[in-house]
Amino acid sequence: MKAGTKLERILTSGKFAVTAEAGPPKGTSAEAIRKKGELLRYCCDAVNVTDNQTAIVRMSSVAGCLLLKQQGIEPVLQMVVRDRNRLALQGDVLGAVALGINNILCLSGDHQKFGNHPGAKGVFDIDSIQLLQTLKVMRDEKKFISGEDVSGEVPLFIGAAANPFADPFEYRVNRLAKKIKAGADFIQTQAIYDVPKFAKWMAMLTERGLDKQVHIMAGVIPIRSAGMARYMRDYVPGVAVPDEIVTRMEKSEVPKEEGVKIILEIIEQLKDMPGIHGIHIMAVGWEDIVSEVVEKSGLMPRPVV
Repeated sequence: MKAGTKLERILTSGKFAVTAEAGPPKGTSAEAIRKKGELLRYCCDAVNVTDNQTAIVRMSSVAGCLLLKQQGIEPVLQMVVRDRNRLALQGDVLGAVALGINNILCLSGDHQKFGNHPGAKGVFDIDSIQLLQTLKVMRDEKKFISGEDVSGEVPLFIGAAANPFADPFEYRVNRLAKKIKAGADFIQTQAIYDVPKFAKWMAMLTERGLDKQVHIMAGVIPIRSAGMARYMRDYVPGVAVPDEIVTRMEKSEVPKEEGVKIILEIIEQLKDMPGIHGIHIMAVGWEDIVSEVVEKSGLMPRPVV
């Protein structure tokens, strides 16, 4: 077997990577995950499975990842520190590796007040940067947080999220640098609509040589309707949707087609941007559009590594 995960091999070989997202169901249907897997199989190098995204209870990320793996699709396990303490997090890492799940994305998690259990207690025993450090030490030193030895190898390709648009803007690159130092091998960013502002963030980052230390994958979310564009502009923290995009969606007679057109224009700019190593497509509940977006972006067929 070739060393490293497929995603790791594509990124380290300098090829432009494509990942997407499959949200697990609010129930027990394995078929729901498998359907999304089939839609994404040929157009992506790996598929993220979200972890109680937006603080709404769903099938566990580990289970979703295993179902994808059984289909021959490479999964990325998302892991939030909101719901579990250091015992559970480290135990889940061991379980994931035992199941052959080796890409892990470390996240804080949306605050529980936004979800369907607003009274839930947030754990946050360790934060997302400490989780990155934990995974790195488990992999490189074969040690738990306690200092005790881990038995067996812990091969991991460790990911983190980055939000280039949150305030204070100047601090965002420092936070990314901390995540790289803590152990991030790859970064998936928040959705990008304001390309000039994102380019400014990337310029600050490349100036410090951070793009040479980590693989940066730019996040995109295809827009389905004018209402979705307005909602993201007005209510989604850390997503900057310029007014002209909202206007384009409002004026369009076929909003879905216009939404795809907008995303293709953004991807075209991202492909040529120094320091970008791939894209991460978050088509929430619209997984069947991903293959079209990848195809029209000239990113098919995906490389075999």
